[in-house]
Amino acid sequence: MNAEPVSTSAKVMDFPTGSGAAAVLAAGIGSLMVALFAIAADQSAAIKSLMIFYKPTGPLSGVTTCAIAVWLISWGILEWRWRGRMISLKPVCTAALILLGISLLLTFPPIADLF
Repeated sequence: MNAEPVSTSAKVMDFPTGSGAAAVLAAGIGSLMVALFAIAADQSAAIKSLMIFYKPTGPLSGVTTCAIAVWLISWGILEWRWRGRMISLKPVCTAALILLGISLLLTFPPIADLF
């Protein structure tokens, strides 16, 4: 009875992480842009009037539409640059979480009203 040793470690395969990293970082960028566009629309009458794409929703329609456009453009650029590459996910996820945290703080009224 010759038993072969059982391996306790799973075989890890390397695969490119660039596409996933691009999506994660672009989400952080997009969330920050929602906050920045909202602050800009609140503080400037000219920007507020530019952001009204659909009158019943007011400037929120332009804020979200522009933020989505920035999100998609940044995702496309990052995907183009990082496709097929091994990107370290830890700093990318950290940056995305920091951007998300900043955007959350900037949409909190007491902080947003400081600008």
